[in-house]
Amino acid sequence: MNLVKYQVDAFADNVFEGNPAAVIPLTKWLPESTMQNIAMENNLSETAFFIRKEDHFHIRWYTPTSEVDLCGHATLASAFVIYNFIEKFDEIKFESRSGDLFVKRTDPFFTLNFPVRNPKPINPDHKLIELFTVKPVEVLFDKSLLIVFEKEDDVVNMNFEIRKLLNFKTHGAIITAPGNQVDFVSRFFAPDVGIDEDPVTGYAHTILTPYWSKKLNKKRLNAVQVSKRKGKLICEIDNDRVYISGNAVLYSKSEIYI
Repeated sequence: MNLVKYQVDAFADNVFEGNPAAVIPLTKWLPESTMQNIAMENNLSETAFFIRKEDHFHIRWYTPTSEVDLCGHATLASAFVIYNFIEKFDEIKFESRSGDLFVKRTDPFFTLNFPVRNPKPINPDHKLIELFTVKPVEVLFDKSLLIVFEKEDDVVNMNFEIRKLLNFKTHGAIITAPGNQVDFVSRFFAPDVGIDEDPVTGYAHTILTPYWSKKLNKKRLNAVQVSKRKGKLICEIDNDRVYISGNAVLYSKSEIYI
């Protein structure tokens, strides 16, 4: 069996930026163990598989260790592949484990339409606070920890034992602060699914956008995920939906032989 694999840098203007995702179109689902093995072999933070269902697509995402409920950058990468190699839809609908997702072509960007997640303030375990060299100003939770710091340099220069996040009941941790030249910056860590640090994370911005929208009293925000690869995002809140816009570029097209 031969499968076509696209590798796309999402939330990037050039190759070697943003977040790389593998995208594999299918005509029918493969056994879950096979898809998981492909994702492990790809060794990227996410591999997306999709099948066409008449006028829309069904999408699934795998990290090297597990299937996940939602992934933003691999959805954007999948939309890029569909738009450039399958059919030029103005808006692409994806059926997923997180409900219906939509990606619209808003030249020069692709805009994700995802459900909002509203983090709630918590009283964090003192062991969590002690992980960081700088004390956070606030900690919130909605499936993932949202840890807020005072300034951008705190986030950019943060160095801690990422694997110790496994001691807490959370799908990873987002660290964030106001940006110097953008509205906010962030980084995302998810060792529970085999990703120590994710370069650019659409899912994280479904949590970050409502938080910073309230803090800054703005509906439209510019953001940068300040990993080593960096990624630029434009985020807009609309009631219970968040629009996340970014660019994507093709890195490679290849074949998988199984």
